[in-house]
Amino acid sequence: MHISEEAISKQLVQTWRNDLKSGQQTLEKSFLTHKNAARLLKAHTKFIDNLLKTVWLQSNIHKHCSLIATGGYGRGELFPHSDIDLLILVPEHLSDIQNQEIETLVGVFWDIGLNIGHSVRNLQECINEAQQDVSVQTNLLEARLLSGNKAQFKKFLTAINLDLSLQLFLVAKTHEQDNRHAKFNDTAYSLEPNIKESPGGLRDLHTILWLAQSQNLGKNWQELARNMVTSASELREIKRHERNLQTLRIRLHYLAKRREDRLLFDFQNELANDLGYKNTLHKRASEQLMQRYYHSARYISLINEMLLKSLTTNLAEKTEIVSINAHFEAQQGLIEAKSETLFQNYPSAILECFLLLQKQPQLEGLGPKLLRQLQTAKKLIGKEFRQNEANKQLFLSILSQPNGVNHSLRRMNRYGILEQYIPAFGRIIGQMQHDLFHVYTVDEHILNVLGNLRRFSKPELKHEFPLCSQLFSTFAKPHLLYIAALFHDIAKGRGGDHSVLGEKDAKRFCKLHGLSKPDSDLVVWLVAAHLLMSKTAQKSDLSDPYVIEKFAGFVKTETRLIALYLLTVADIRGTSPVVWNAWKARLLESLFLETRRALQSSAPSIKQAIESRQQEATEKLTKYGLQPQSYLPLWQNVGEAYFTRFDSDEIAWQSRLLTPHVFSSNPIVRARLSPNGDGIQVMIYTPDQDDLFARICNFFDRITYNIGQAKIYTTEHGFALNTFIVLDQSGKSVSYSGLLKHIETELTEKIQATTPLEAPLQGRLSRQVKHMPFNTQIKIEVEAQSNNHALDIVTGDRPGLLANIAFIFLQHGVDLHNAKINTLGNRAEDSFLISAKKNKPLSAAQIDSLRQNLASL
Repeated sequence: MHISEEAISKQLVQTWRNDLKSGQQTLEKSFLTHKNAARLLKAHTKFIDNLLKTVWLQSNIHKHCSLIATGGYGRGELFPHSDIDLLILVPEHLSDIQNQEIETLVGVFWDIGLNIGHSVRNLQECINEAQQDVSVQTNLLEARLLSGNKAQFKKFLTAINLDLSLQLFLVAKTHEQDNRHAKFNDTAYSLEPNIKESPGGLRDLHTILWLAQSQNLGKNWQELARNMVTSASELREIKRHERNLQTLRIRLHYLAKRREDRLLFDFQNELANDLGYKNTLHKRASEQLMQRYYHSARYISLINEMLLKSLTTNLAEKTEIVSINAHFEAQQGLIEAKSETLFQNYPSAILECFLLLQKQPQLEGLGPKLLRQLQTAKKLIGKEFRQNEANKQLFLSILSQPNGVNHSLRRMNRYGILEQYIPAFGRIIGQMQHDLFHVYTVDEHILNVLGNLRRFSKPELKHEFPLCSQLFSTFAKPHLLYIAALFHDIAKGRGGDHSVLGEKDAKRFCKLHGLSKPDSDLVVWLVAAHLLMSKTAQKSDLSDPYVIEKFAGFVKTETRLIALYLLTVADIRGTSPVVWNAWKARLLESLFLETRRALQSSAPSIKQAIESRQQEATEKLTKYGLQPQSYLPLWQNVGEAYFTRFDSDEIAWQSRLLTPHVFSSNPIVRARLSPNGDGIQVMIYTPDQDDLFARICNFFDRITYNIGQAKIYTTEHGFALNTFIVLDQSGKSVSYSGLLKHIETELTEKIQATTPLEAPLQGRLSRQVKHMPFNTQIKIEVEAQSNNHALDIVTGDRPGLLANIAFIFLQHGVDLHNAKINTLGNRAEDSFLISAKKNKPLSAAQIDSLRQNLASL
């Protein structure tokens, strides 16, 4: 008998659909009442089991077919909106009628509203697929018979297990895990982790269970504990952290009303509220939620590593045990302690094992037994341990090795040793950063910065940052940079200025470890000043000799300058994969080179600097066949300040293009690829007009180009001479010759237009800006040497932001003299030099009104 309309009527399908909806609502209500993740997963699995069995039996499928649950559903862990993985096991030869019956059955499953992932295979096809795809093989390991032929299912299990190669399966699952981790940058500490797939996620626990099951060591954690794969204390911790992640994933599914495993910003606040977290003075409820998640992910990563090494050792051929020293030995490339009481009798061995890994690169890591011993022994790291001279020297030695510094510190962090040795570091484990540009927790960011510094030391990577590699190779004491990296953000989340608080922590560390006064002073200064170089490069006019002179006066020595430059580049690169770009690289390198030049020789006077730039520009113009008398009218009308605002390359480029157009009534717009490789450089020369800046910003917004820098200058004869660096953020391939022509033509029309200025675009906020509110910061200060005001705006970035700011300037009768635009991820840090009309100072009323309007952006 095959499925017919009589067998399954539309009314019956509707009844099942209603039953499914009602049952799911009951399950959700029960979970929200009892808050028991294991109970929900078990109940949901049982509910779907019963519904599927009912439909299967009603369908009268052929008696030699079987309905089998696989994957997470087969394991008995069915999350609210997860796929229901099914295998329909069929005889070797399936008739057309039987095939039609199964197709109809699958259609019924979908009509009911079941989100199934299914396959229809005979036994040999299952074996073939499992041999070709380890994910299929893994799913079949968790097979559970729902309905059908029991004898056939038993035969299926026997065949699948017989076909399983333990060694190949181990290698495949390890490789699969490595690839999965790589997709998430090998870190659990991104701000929007995937509860299931990220390192430290539920999949890391599943991987261990699959491998243990393949080795007949148990199907669940209780069985693994009974078989001595895990200890009783490990079992308790595994269950606790697994329960935390399961609870989060269940709630996330219910909140999203779909299968969603990412802890997106959209859900973090509501999740925290649902779980009872409350905002405190220094930590939001969502930060507390995420910090708990990171602690669970960290433990799961540790137990995954420990048990994976143990299971690998089980299958490996026994090799000779090699003695390393009095305390340690090696087997299969892993370090183990010679004594189970080594750390209790000789606590310094805790640090010594990490140093050994650096000194003996043939060793691959710590063995599973040693990892277990460390988890108990780390409690020995207290005040007495930290004050022990041998331990202090061991830690400094770890930082001073030519190899393995980054790997050692990451291991020490992963195993909980670093936070014990530097207690302040423990406070920023899993600490989120809601500054809209860091995409990692504070501890992960710090280790990224240290890793970036280490990359400067490797000759094979010198092509990445040639100047940094060259400077690093001549830096006498790299370990001082590593210490500064460890402490530069260590006071985040405490309230107050983290640079000031971190400076105190660094000073204590240096004193405790007996660093000389010059070394200690350098580390402490770096921690205190670690933000200043990026701030100067990205907010100040680097062509202004005053800026370079002031920065050189702050830095004082070339050693400090080199150290700060290296730390700053490593720091910016460690915030996010997208924050660093050629534009920021060029700004920092320019500031470094100009400051080094100022430190190496007596700083020239402003008059000398102007003469030098004019001479350099003249030499460049001569190569184009231009004589001084041809561009003298331009130079006489731009004013002396022009030569402090633009460098010699810009002066030569502008002079060459503008010599025939000094008094032109029509706008002159020219664009070129920036000679420094940091975007497109656009020059606008036109009789000044009030809405010029607003029109330009509006134009670039509408062609989706970000403005990286704007130099706004008004000549002595009333012309605007502005240059912009614009950046393409889309990554699209374009014809630059066509693009440059388009900018020149269209922007000229935009400036000449007599129609009213178009309203600025109101783009959509990013999820992070929308769900992690960042209070707009506005600072307006009088410039000491002029009637101008310095305006700094720090706010969440969005399409149309700069055009909106320009529009507000226009509404308030504000003249713009300079602009520095800096985008860090989803955060904008823009600086402007402004005044009232005719270069008069802004009144108190104007400043107040301007501040209110900007704050409402």
